[in-house]
Amino acid sequence: MFATLCAGILTGIPVVFILTGASLLFGALGWAFGVFTPSLLGALPPRIFGTMTSEVLVAIPLFVFMGIMLERSKIAEDLLETMGRLFGTMRGGLAISVTIVGALLAASTGIVGATVVTMGLMALPAMLRNRYDPALACGTICAAGTLGQIIPPSTVMVILGEIISAAYQQAQLAKGAFSIQTVSVGQLFAGSLLPGLLLVSLYILYQAVLAWARPAVAPALPAGEKVSREEVLGALVPPIVLVVAVLGSILGGIATPTEAASVGAVGASLLAARRVSPARWPAPLALASIVGLVVLASIFDLRLGRAAPPLGDQLGVAGAALCAAGLSAAILHALLVTGRSGVLAGVCRATTTITAMIFAMLIGATLFALVFRGLGGDDMVHAALSAIPGGAAGAITVVMVVIFALGFFLDFVEICIIVIPIVGPIILQMDVDPIWFGVLVAVNLQTSFLTPPFGFSLFYLRGVAPESVGTADIYRGIIPFVAIQLVGLGLTAAFPALATALPKALFGA
Repeated sequence: MFATLCAGILTGIPVVFILTGASLLFGALGWAFGVFTPSLLGALPPRIFGTMTSEVLVAIPLFVFMGIMLERSKIAEDLLETMGRLFGTMRGGLAISVTIVGALLAASTGIVGATVVTMGLMALPAMLRNRYDPALACGTICAAGTLGQIIPPSTVMVILGEIISAAYQQAQLAKGAFSIQTVSVGQLFAGSLLPGLLLVSLYILYQAVLAWARPAVAPALPAGEKVSREEVLGALVPPIVLVVAVLGSILGGIATPTEAASVGAVGASLLAARRVSPARWPAPLALASIVGLVVLASIFDLRLGRAAPPLGDQLGVAGAALCAAGLSAAILHALLVTGRSGVLAGVCRATTTITAMIFAMLIGATLFALVFRGLGGDDMVHAALSAIPGGAAGAITVVMVVIFALGFFLDFVEICIIVIPIVGPIILQMDVDPIWFGVLVAVNLQTSFLTPPFGFSLFYLRGVAPESVGTADIYRGIIPFVAIQLVGLGLTAAFPALATALPKALFGA
């Protein structure tokens, strides 16, 4: 059944049809041979309803909206131009600036394809024009673009967090534990932050050492007009404020991922409005209103409906109402401006398409998992993983190798929703930390995005690279970064505290 699924995906038919078709085909065959009970499919409607009503998964369209709106707001252009001028006069400085911009875009957009294409259109011509080695330029852009997989907040982490949480609960029930512990998306965000920053540091270290050892492959740019402090702050502050507002509120326990994603979507809309409208009052008004709401909420009890609240609380509620009105006016202005310019319609259309694709695959994967388990597939996987020498370490190694191989021709969403529900409960029954396992999977998925010959980032860049850059240059340039990714994966595997220390400190997990 699994082999048929993989073969079907290679045909190019949409994955959701392959998932549901393979499930129904093998369910019918199992019923015909008396090894599958069709009544098991009765569990499908409640599971679909659970997916539809999951508050955590509402974060997916919001994060997608935020990422696409930021991409359309041209924030990447400002970042790349400013960072290039800031670091360009040092050897390898342009490559380092691309990596830094990739990390900032990863934390603010989290959409790999958009990041790689944007930087391929903007940074690659600049690097080639300044005599950078084409292989290094291509490898840098592909690697920086895939940081959206691991640096939170990212769509893949939302999906992975929900799946890891369900697998962890199944593992506890299978072990006879009835006091069930859960894993939140916020914990997974916290767990992936240090490994993500580790990868960024390893990228920059490699680029700096290579530029020092071989100056010809990454020459310094000629000294030009110096970038001012105002330009640096103007390019860096908006995305950093947005990242702090979204990620900081999650890690600080102030907001759930869904609530934080809505803040990100609003913030991205305000930033986009700044690019298409001469008006400058909405952004300061929105920021002042948000700060005012936070301050008032920390000083006064703003609950409504109380019989006789004190005068101070009444004044606090009135002030909060004014702040809410100011924020609403800024948001309304942003929606009107982006709507008139056509940006909002394009963003909504793209968000709907991507969200529909993800949720359709989630439903198809639910059907696939039901039939797979009904045919005894999970028992076979359990027996196979339990028989591997080395216990949990050996089983995890095999699972990582399988995920890495599947990444050659499957998308990260497909791997998450097909493979993890099958192997996750079995691995987590072996007393493996669920956050550490989830981060390992995320780093591995990012590596698969880069791996020739089918890495998705390579195809994204090939589609926008100039004709002077050959496919061999892209493949040659990505090999060192794949090696760095594997080093990062190995360090995360060898030192679990990289993934578990921050969640324990923040959430006590």
